[in-house]
Amino acid sequence: MKSSLIACLLLSVLSVEITMNDAITTQALEKLKESSWASFIVEFAQVELSTGGALSELVETINQLIDQLQEELQDIHDTYSRRTDEHNRDVTRLEQEIQDAAKDIFTGQDFIDNVLIPQKERFQQSLAQLKINIEENRRILDGEHLNRKRQHEQFLSNIAELNEAIGAVDESLGLLSQISNPQLIQFKRVQTNLGRIQTSFQNRSSFAPIIKALLELATEQNFTDQGSVQQLVKIFNELRVQFVDSLNQETADESQAETKYADRVAQLEKEFAEFQRSVLLKNSELAANEQKFGETIVYVGQRKDDKETLEAQLQAENDNYAAETDLYTRTVTEYNKEIEISKQAYGLLTQPSFESYVRSTVGI
Repeated sequence: MKSSLIACLLLSVLSVEITMNDAITTQALEKLKESSWASFIVEFAQVELSTGGALSELVETINQLIDQLQEELQDIHDTYSRRTDEHNRDVTRLEQEIQDAAKDIFTGQDFIDNVLIPQKERFQQSLAQLKINIEENRRILDGEHLNRKRQHEQFLSNIAELNEAIGAVDESLGLLSQISNPQLIQFKRVQTNLGRIQTSFQNRSSFAPIIKALLELATEQNFTDQGSVQQLVKIFNELRVQFVDSLNQETADESQAETKYADRVAQLEKEFAEFQRSVLLKNSELAANEQKFGETIVYVGQRKDDKETLEAQLQAENDNYAAETDLYTRTVTEYNKEIEISKQAYGLLTQPSFESYVRSTVGI
């Protein structure tokens, strides 16, 4: 009986407004028949009474139905309230995660634009400058090598000239020391030696006066004069001393030049090593920068994907909640409508004149 009433309440709508005063009139009861729901109640009541039953059971069933509908409606309210709380929590969480993703995207892109890219440009500029420095260092080193080579070649040439001049002087002194009866051949040999010395040192102002004096004395006439010969020996000895001093100075200058050259080369090599270490360091920093750049690009891309996913989840949650809210609203409206119909039925059945009317219709 109860299940039949529930089915009818869910599927039927009371379309006729029933007017009940202290006593139901026959005209009003007849009007009930215009409503399928009211007609059902009258017919159901007739069956109950004609079989010896009582309307109280029907009244109790409808009353229980009203309670059940109200309990179910309250469950619907509670379920929707929990769903609303869940929705609000989800929306708050998703919006916060979207904000976090947006912040991460901004921070990552800012890090790329204002840190990594300028840093990479600085590293590249440093490497370019280091390349210039290394090329300049090698150019200077090559220049030092070439200059030192030329200096050494000049030193060897000067040493050879001085040694040759000393040899010529020594030979001339030997010839002059052997003179007892001067001979023309000895004179010619001394003249030849002086010619060689003049040719080699004619551009050296320090030797010019003494060579000139020798040339003036080394005449055939003076060569036969023992006093002039002794004067020649004296001047040759002075010339030899100057040549030896020059030889020693050349050797000292060469040693000093070699030391200076070695120090300069060592300095350039040290600078070159520092440049190379700087290149290795900058290349390492550049590689780390490029790695970080790639990692940040990937991270920003992942966070963009996360943001899009979260926004889609938020939209889906809002859409689902809107659909559930619409269903909730329609369901509550339907339940309220069914409860109102059930209450109207309950009010009809509890009217004292209703039972009398039903009894009269079945002849009881």
